[in-house]
Parts: sequence; C-alpha cells; structure tokens
Amino acid sequence: MWMPHHITRLATAYELTGQIEHALARSDEALQIVERTGERWFEAELHRHKGQLLLRQGHSEAAENLYGKALSIAEEQGAKLWELRAATSLARLWGEQGRRAEAQELLAPAYGWFTEGFDTADLKEAKALLDALA
Repeated sequence: MWMPHHITRLATAYELTGQIEHALARSDEALQIVERTGERWFEAELHRHKGQLLLRQGHSEAAENLYGKALSIAEEQGAKLWELRAATSLARLWGEQGRRAEAQELLAPAYGWFTEGFDTADLKEAKALLDALA
C-alpha cells in the first residue's frame, strides 16, 4: 500500500542529487506497481514526475506526452490537485516553447477551479506562471 508514492519520494531524492537515471528507474518501478496492483490514486502524479525527469534530459516531446497523460488521468479521476500540477507543468513547457496563449488557456481553468488554499505552493506557482504568461 502506498508503494508508488514512497518510491516516487525516493525518485525525487535521486533527482535532487542529479541522479536522473536512477530517478527514472524508480519512476518506472512505481508505474509498474500501479499497473500490477491497480493502485491508481497517485498515477497522474507519477506520469507528471516522469515527464519532469525526461524534460531535464532534454526530451521535451516525451515530457509533453507524459504531462498530457497525467492531465487526462487527473481529469478522469476528478483529482484537482494532480490536474493543477499537470496543467502547470504542461503550461510551463508550452510557455517556454512560445505557445503562451495555449499555455494560459490550459492553466487558467485548472487554477480557477480553486476557491481557497491560495497560500499553498502549488497555487502560488500556478498563479506566478499565469502572471508570467499574461
């Protein structure tokens, strides 16, 4: 129980120390557990984090695909925090690619759903990105 989450925490530790290959291996391990067990509550965040790792290696197309997959899963599950995180990651990538209008159109509704918690890191990050895209 909760193994994908715990393995992702390990992957994050590897990422923070610059060991991206090890982080990717742990991400793949967590995704395999999700497939095997059906424990899907964290699946969207797993795909988003793997996309983040691949982007650090310069694989922007793969990252974009994983961010999109994370967003779709989060929307299907009604997981608004995971949806916000995936939308923020994808919007940031699109903004860096000069696709500012698309990025803003994607992120604004995800951010706009929230009515409280604006002092949290995720909402602050999304708001800062929206402001930068405007």
